[in-house]
Amino acid sequence: MNDGPLGIRIRPMTLADCDRVSEIRVLGWQFAYRGLMPQPFLDALSAKDDAERRRARFEQGDGSVVNLVARRGEEIVGWAAVGPYRDGEVRTEDAELYAIYLDPRHLGTGAGRALMQESLRQCAALGHDRVYLWVVRGNARARRFYERAGFWADGTEEPYEVEGVLVPELRYVRDLTR
Repeated sequence: MNDGPLGIRIRPMTLADCDRVSEIRVLGWQFAYRGLMPQPFLDALSAKDDAERRRARFEQGDGSVVNLVARRGEEIVGWAAVGPYRDGEVRTEDAELYAIYLDPRHLGTGAGRALMQESLRQCAALGHDRVYLWVVRGNARARRFYERAGFWADGTEEPYEVEGVLVPELRYVRDLTR
């Protein structure tokens, strides 16, 4: 894939990227969810443990999940994952943006927008009409980002439990056929 604006390049994730992707995911959680989830939970997140789980999932994947990384120069600065929408344990014809995280030092650089654009392009290319995602209700920065990308809250809310604390998540949707 070609270099985008500001020298950001989006490409498929490889097994060799798992350590850096896990580091970005943990940094992203610790940054985005501070004050929204129990701090001891966030402090205990381990990039090493996450990388072990990520490598296993990556190696066992059936190809239905698309993992992308954003690079600026040689540094991986972000990660996104999309695949079939999960309604409980059932996969539907729609797509879901499972994750999009940036190293907090790279917020506002265009890497998130580039990851989002390529994620949506991949979903459309796979024939999906809609993309859903879940976002923590109190995560105003992420909600603004998704809304600028054409997503809207559809009124569905579910709690996510973290160490006995219910964290409300909102479902957002974007129509890809317009």
